[in-house]
Amino acid sequence: MTDANSQQPIAKSQIMDWLQAVKDPEIPTISLVDLGVVRGVEIDEASGAVAVHLTPTFAGCPAMDYMKRDVERTLREHGIEQVQVDISLREAWSSDMISEAGRAALRQHKLSPPPVLGNVVFDLDFLEYAECPNCHQHNTELRTPFGATLCRAVHYCHDCRQLFEQFKPV
Repeated sequence: MTDANSQQPIAKSQIMDWLQAVKDPEIPTISLVDLGVVRGVEIDEASGAVAVHLTPTFAGCPAMDYMKRDVERTLREHGIEQVQVDISLREAWSSDMISEAGRAALRQHKLSPPPVLGNVVFDLDFLEYAECPNCHQHNTELRTPFGATLCRAVHYCHDCRQLFEQFKPV
């Protein structure tokens, strides 16, 4: 598979750069790449087909159809005619997969990013408190684990007296 402008083979890194433009439909400040939802890219050199593997943040995530459509559209806009998007639950998504740029994008959207757990949970105290995205303090409490979407929880900051949502750690 070659780039139409340069006749050079298109690399996975180029595909990943293009996918940086695909934003989460519910959090438009973060890309699917930085959210850790894009799990891999495969290029069939013979046919030029590109397969993109996605893992949802939560099983049953209602945004997955939008994500799939946006990935397909973005790659087609860059001249990739054969695009296959595979949505899989084989490997569970973890909030540790969010990049540092993704954590900054969550803050920009006024969401508290989840703590990095190293895929190890010793107790559930980390669910009770979150960094306030407004004043950046930790004097907060969990008000409800049920936010506007499955992946968010609602917290209250005692310092700035604001409700805010946290992207849930998983």
